[in-house]
Amino acid sequence: MTVTVENPDLRIVAEGLRFPEGPVAMPDGSVALVEIEARRITRVAANGAKTTIATVGGAPNGLALGPGGMLYVCNNGGFSWHEEPGMLRPTGQSPDYSGGRIERVDPATGAVETLIRAVDGRPLRGPNDLMFDGRGGFWFSDLGKVRARDRDHGGAYWAAEDGSKVIEAAFPIFGGANGIGISPDGKTLYVAETETGRLWAWDIEGPGRLKKEPWPSSNGGRVLCQFPGYRRLDSLAIAASGNIIVATLVSGEITTVSPAGEILRVVKMPERMPTNICFGGPDMRTAYITLSTSGKLAAMQWDEPGFRLPHG
Repeated sequence: MTVTVENPDLRIVAEGLRFPEGPVAMPDGSVALVEIEARRITRVAANGAKTTIATVGGAPNGLALGPGGMLYVCNNGGFSWHEEPGMLRPTGQSPDYSGGRIERVDPATGAVETLIRAVDGRPLRGPNDLMFDGRGGFWFSDLGKVRARDRDHGGAYWAAEDGSKVIEAAFPIFGGANGIGISPDGKTLYVAETETGRLWAWDIEGPGRLKKEPWPSSNGGRVLCQFPGYRRLDSLAIAASGNIIVATLVSGEITTVSPAGEILRVVKMPERMPTNICFGGPDMRTAYITLSTSGKLAAMQWDEPGFRLPHG
């Protein structure tokens, strides 16, 4: 049975952010995140104070803490924007689109280094989210880019931590590969497909190697969960239990899905675009949630602890 939480006890940590995503709970108790429209990476202190870590070109999208305390960034290359009172949202590929890439940022100095721009000679289009595997590499998604009359296919990739090797692991993910995560035992890769409302799963056989299901699976994955109604999927987080926690757009929810594909819990959010969730705090039960169109970082006590990420 699905449990629905209608009015969660949210506290607003920071406001005035320019489409925040990619929250990362930092060791000092702050939260690092991207402000996509402002093209910057920002640190939000526990008291809500904001400082700029780095300003980058394109559009920083996903963020993760990597080896040596470095921040790894999925840069989607640039969005165009629509703004009206109380709402900021992306509308497609920007006129000054500069190509997708994976970047590494030194949070102490703000220095930005580009690690990956292409896979087997094919340029990345719109890298979106990433998670380290604790075994010398990380998995990342590419949403693709949307234009007025066409769009790119998405995909899932694996890369060595230093960017020296990158493998296309699952392609195509037609509706855009968004949130990506690894089960706590390291055996399963999950990807949220935005436009279809599907949560995909693959068995991990090794770095960049996924066990593929036969045709008619388009990408070798299995559909773990098909979300009901009109719901678009954004980023995801992994609970210590192995549950997959998905930021669910349009309906404005955070949805917990079991490893068997059952929707267990739905937490209603105060806006339609809660895009990302991460976990922090001493017991890993503080959920940090980006409310992107209204430019807020929120926090709440979660019903179960999050998985403690490698390098976290």
